[in-house]
Parts: sequence; structure tokens; C-alpha cells
Amino acid sequence: LAVSGLTYAYGRQRVLDGVDLTVAPGELVALMGRNGSGKTTLLRTLVGLLRPASGEVQIEGRPIRGQSTAEICRRVGYLPQQPDDLLFAETVCQEVEATLGYHRLLASPPIAPDDLLGRLGLSGQAEAYPRDLSVGQRQRVALAAVTVTRPPLLLLDEPTRGMDYRAKEDLQALLCGWRSEGTGILLVTHDVELVAQAADRVLILDAGRIVADGAPAEVLSGEEVFSPQVAQVFPGCGWLTVEDALAALRAPESTSTP
Repeated sequence: LAVSGLTYAYGRQRVLDGVDLTVAPGELVALMGRNGSGKTTLLRTLVGLLRPASGEVQIEGRPIRGQSTAEICRRVGYLPQQPDDLLFAETVCQEVEATLGYHRLLASPPIAPDDLLGRLGLSGQAEAYPRDLSVGQRQRVALAAVTVTRPPLLLLDEPTRGMDYRAKEDLQALLCGWRSEGTGILLVTHDVELVAQAADRVLILDAGRIVADGAPAEVLSGEEVFSPQVAQVFPGCGWLTVEDALAALRAPESTSTP
């Protein structure tokens, strides 16, 4: 994904103000920001649901201008904040099969639906009516529907919303596995712990502009609002995760005093 000079306004209110960003193959980029900073609007422009006033979006080196959302989403898996927007089938399994059918991949799916549902903790709900499930389960059903075709780019808007700790761990493992296979991922989230553990880069969006872009240790260590608990317990040490702290404290040359 390559975005340059992207702007968008609701009436006279400019929501995106010259956004530049990139996501490389095999890179997980976290996009963070306060509520109302423009994160969801940005994702919606990237899949053609909103038309920007100016700027360019390229996916795999091809501009999306003039393409429909359906055309764009053949190469992009987009998970909106509200999973119900994607759920319409009678069963969880049918939701996944509908995506494969639309892309003419039902006979040879890139990933077996049963395997994907299992990795998302949904094997026991394969025949359930999706809208009867919990918020977290519906989120995972929607995620399965947009990722079963294994698109090269994923745009995920708050995918851990409503998930418990175990479900978030499983999702993190799944995303990291896809990243290692070359998938580019742009993850909008408020979950600083997930970002600290999984992201390659962190972007901070503020008032429609990217105001920070760097490694998690660089960006999150200096952010009071988006600081992981470990960084708050050990300020100034540059540690973001429990693993960071344990590794540093166990090192023979460590002179840190908690």
C-alpha cells in the first residue's frame, strides 16, 4: 500500500489532511489515534467507500482511482468496525463460502474454511446464525469472511474489539503468520499491548495528519496516551512488553533497578 497527499472532508470539515503512508509486503503497521482523528475515514477511502478530494492510493503499484469497491476488495481484505455490516448468511460457514464463491475460489480456496474457523476459535459455531453470536465472535466471523481469499493487503479496523485475552492471542498469532508469508497489514487499534507485541511500525494520526511514524519502541515510549502498561511501570527504560522487561532484567550486564 502506498498513500500520498490524501485529503478528505465532510462538508467544510477536513478530516484527512495530506496523509502519506506505506505498508510493505510482510509488514504489520499499526495506526493509532484519538477518537475522531480520522482513522476509520482513512480506511474507508482506501477501499473506495469514500472518494478523496485529492491524493493517490496505490495497491501493488496500481492506483485505485476509478475502481469500484468490489474491484479494490479483490486485492484487499477490509474489516470494518461494525462486523454486522458484513454478515448476511444463515450460518458462519456460509459467510466464508459466500466470499469464496464471489471470487470464484470455492473449488480451490487459498485456505480451507474449516482450518480458518478453527484458528479463529469458531469451529463450534460453524453452523450457528452469525447475528446470534457475541460481539467478539461476530468480529471473528467477519474477519474470516474477508481473509479466506488470502488477499495481499489487510485493512483491519479495531479487530480485537469484544475479544477476550485468549482470542486476542490467537488473532495475533494468525496475523503474524500471514505477515511472515508476505501479507501487508494496516491495523487500526487502541490496543497498545497488541501493538507493542506485534507491530513492525506505528503511525499516530492526529487531526487528519500522520504526526509520528516509527518502530513501536520509538513511538510508544514517548506517547503518554498510547503507552503500554510495562512502559508505564518502567518509565524511561524503553521496555514495552513483559518479555522486554524480563530479558533486560535477566541480562548479566543489566544495571536497571526496578
